[in-house]
Parts: sequence; C-alpha cells; structure tokens
Amino acid sequence: MSASDMAAIQAAKRDLRRQIKSVLSGLGQHDIATQSAHAVRALLSLPEFAAARRLSIYLSMPSSEISTAELVSASLRLRKRVFVPCTYKCTAPPSRPSQPGSIMDMVEVTAADFEDGAVTLKPDRWGIPCVSTESLAARANEFGGVGLTEGVVPKDGGREGEEEAGLDVIVMPGLAFDREMGRVGHGKGFYDYFLSRMRTFVEESRGRKRMPFLVGLALNEQVLPPGQTVPTDPTDWRVDALVAGDGSVVRASDCDSAR
Repeated sequence: MSASDMAAIQAAKRDLRRQIKSVLSGLGQHDIATQSAHAVRALLSLPEFAAARRLSIYLSMPSSEISTAELVSASLRLRKRVFVPCTYKCTAPPSRPSQPGSIMDMVEVTAADFEDGAVTLKPDRWGIPCVSTESLAARANEFGGVGLTEGVVPKDGGREGEEEAGLDVIVMPGLAFDREMGRVGHGKGFYDYFLSRMRTFVEESRGRKRMPFLVGLALNEQVLPPGQTVPTDPTDWRVDALVAGDGSVVRASDCDSAR
C-alpha cells in the first residue's frame, strides 16, 4: 500500500471518529445502561464464552461505550480467569523493529480487586479502572508469565501448559464497527499490535494454541448502517463476532455465507 493510500485511510478514520464521537456525546446514561444490559446478556449466551477458561475483557469508560462491569462480575462468578488491558511505556529495548513506544499487555484480575475498599484498581484520566502499578509484578499475564512482558513473546508458545497460557476470548472495545467485522479504535493501535504479538505466540506453539475468538462490543450508534464499511489498512484486525446494544450478534461466518 502506497504512502498516499495510507494517508487517505488515516484521514478517513479521523473523520469517522469525529462523526461517531459527536453522536455518542448525545447519548444518555440510561440509554447506555439499557444497551449494555442487552449486549452483555447476548455475549454471555455465546458458546465461545461458555467454553472459555481464560478471557480478556476491557474495563469500560464511564460513558460512550458498552459497560463491561457486569460481564467482568459474571465471568468471575463462573470461575473464569479474567485478564484486563494494561498499557505502558516499555523500558526495555524493543523486541521487534515494529514495536511502538507504548504497548499493551493483559493482566489478571480477581474478585478481590472489585470489593469495596479495594485499592488495586484506580481510574485513569478517562475514568477507566486501571490496575495499580504496585500490583503488576505479581499478576499473571496473557502468555502464562507474571508481570509485564515488555513486548517479549515466549519462544516456546507457553511452556506452562495448555490451560495456563494464551487467551480463549478477547472482548474488544472500538469507536466504530461495520457489519463486515471491521473495527476502528481510538487511534493508538494497542489492540492491533497486541494481536500481532498473540499471533506470534500461537505460531511458536506449533499447533498447541489457537488465536483467541475476538468479540466486538458496540452501542447501536457505533455500528455503521448496512452497506457502509469502516476504513481499514493492512495492520487492522477484524473481529470474529460483533455484539450490539440491541442484543443482536453478527458473526464473521454470517458475512462469508452472505457473499
């Protein structure tokens, strides 16, 4: 893809983000809460969720997106291992040429993190609950290790065992989605780079691991009308299923069969 093509795509993404943010600014908390309840109920009914032992769930902003608070609570009640995003600036030298300065890991949370009086989750400047820096070193990460990875992917695909490394499902936020499973995030590229690292991890496992099932969660207003698609470039990942605020579920396989 040429530099001019990439520039055009980035410009189209910026325009789309502005449009969606303008629409979301008019949504009330009651509407978001209602849509969140419908979406979470639908996600909990997915067979991929039922089968998952290790899953990543984003911790939601106070507004403008589907709330995942009940999804996290339900997952922990079902004794699933829950991992949440943690973004940070790397202090070690880059492990690959394409590594950005700031990356994302998934670190484990437990029910104790959400109890009254717990201090291990603190809101960031956007109001998103984040794992405290002090507790990171003792938390399990997505690759079966402990603490932050600093961008390093295990060479053996997770020697600890099939159930102790990797992720089965990743619940992904986004600013806009289309019905072809396209996704546009907030522009930082955290999930796209994370998934490229996860793909390397799976390849290193030599068939012992599979890529996680990717589920997008979206308010109805974040899903483009039929026939419209989000602008994407070769680094963008598509989701495997999209769950919307009306409780509807669209799968990538549905899109393939409709072609």
